[in-house]
Amino acid sequence: MKTRNALILTCTLMVATATSASAPVSAAPGPETPAGNSAGPGVGFDAVVPAPVSAVPTPGVRYRITHKTALYSDAPEVGTQFATRLRRSTGYPIPIVGKPPRDGISLRLTGGVPGGDEAYRLEVTARGIEVRANRPAGLFNGVQTLRQLLPYAADSDTVRPGPWTVPGGRITDSPRYPYRAAMLDVARHFFPVAAVKRYIDQIAFYKINHLHLHLSDDQGWRIAIDSWPRLATYGGSTAVGGDPGGHFTKADYREIVAYAGARNITIVPEIDLPGHTNAALASYAELNCDGVAPPLYTGIEVGFSSLCTSKEITYTFVDQVLGEIAALTPGPYLHIGGDEAKSTEPADYRAFMARAQASVAGHGKTVVGWHEIVQAETPPTAVAQYWGTTQNDDAVANAGRKVIMSPASRSYLDMKYNPQTRLGLTWAGLIEVKDAYDWDPGAYLTGLPAEQVLGVEAPLWSETLRTSDDIEFMAFPRLPAIAELGWSPYRTHDWDAFKRRLAAQGPRWKTMGVDYYRSTQIPWPAGS
Repeated sequence: MKTRNALILTCTLMVATATSASAPVSAAPGPETPAGNSAGPGVGFDAVVPAPVSAVPTPGVRYRITHKTALYSDAPEVGTQFATRLRRSTGYPIPIVGKPPRDGISLRLTGGVPGGDEAYRLEVTARGIEVRANRPAGLFNGVQTLRQLLPYAADSDTVRPGPWTVPGGRITDSPRYPYRAAMLDVARHFFPVAAVKRYIDQIAFYKINHLHLHLSDDQGWRIAIDSWPRLATYGGSTAVGGDPGGHFTKADYREIVAYAGARNITIVPEIDLPGHTNAALASYAELNCDGVAPPLYTGIEVGFSSLCTSKEITYTFVDQVLGEIAALTPGPYLHIGGDEAKSTEPADYRAFMARAQASVAGHGKTVVGWHEIVQAETPPTAVAQYWGTTQNDDAVANAGRKVIMSPASRSYLDMKYNPQTRLGLTWAGLIEVKDAYDWDPGAYLTGLPAEQVLGVEAPLWSETLRTSDDIEFMAFPRLPAIAELGWSPYRTHDWDAFKRRLAAQGPRWKTMGVDYYRSTQIPWPAGS
């Protein structure tokens, strides 16, 4: 985690012009909205998160999913996932057929949808549902929106009675930024494959398309490295507070990568260098300048550790570790940390980062690092991730590099909601839902050209987190706020509208078993 000091211690919808056959969307449902059917109320076109670019309902028109409904998909994996989900909650067979049905659901790669690979067009008529896209990623995104138009019970793991109706209309949609991410720290506390998959499912629902895994830190090393096996077996044996450790085998990691990829999510692995390395230093004495391995560390202080930058074996270590991880990772990015290297002299830091970045490039990957990497010479393709707590950083703004916006005082999901929050820290401030939502990534950092912003990321550090319930409590409802900043056009940004749309997610989270925080800023429906 970027525990940054010694204390450690709604968007309104963009509605297309109404015609005689359509009307503008209405206000999103609040707590007084009555249930729509025995399966639980659905979410209308006026309550989708993230807000679509354009949403035009067709008044009086609904499509009803029945035992006769069939599904066709040009992207088999997307179609199978959706059909499986519908079968589980409806009990209907939902067969996958070989051509678009006359009465059913069609997911089609037709091209011609403006907005790129992730764009989609969703149309619901009385006769059926059609999602069109240029690429499977777009179909996947369209299906996530379609899921929000279904009754809440459609996300149940058990059969519910229905009826299963979807409001008529058309949505045309595409993302504001290409990079929309969540980060999970598995170093301070380890989370097994099942927990990571659960989080992947939850973030994919809100069109997050990258998951940054913080795989190493002072408290634990969480990925098996064949050339340096003690990193995982010894360096990964503990966690904050002396809790049990753990690590991913290479098979585990491949499983996570494949699971994420099937849900339009690219894994971004991070090995934090040259600081935040006590787990590695404890595992191999030769990585220390004095040749003496320190003890394993289970506290939460930062800035005290550093690889020995004057030893050639350090660079052999870095290249072999990054090489093995790059070989496991199909995505383009490899995150090398670079933050809080307080125990590394500035000149040594610059020299180290030059060689580490060359290693990343040598393994065919694009460098990502916390924003301190701009203190060293970086290649033109390098990406800086801004975690600062202010809106001013001239070095980052003037570096001429793409920037991922993760301001700690806005997007760090491990910060407490209020002083009484049972989990989390406070060093970057308290972050309620409105704080997470009410900023503009494209204009936040003074002097940074808007076109240099690659996207947004919501990091979740794990000093105080031990379970999936802990993850969910801190991520929801703030993660959807960050997701909307990454996806929706900023012209749709409106807190009053967003909080009503977010409220409509509460009953769905309850159905899914998500242990979310019931923020008093949000008008949750009764019983959600």
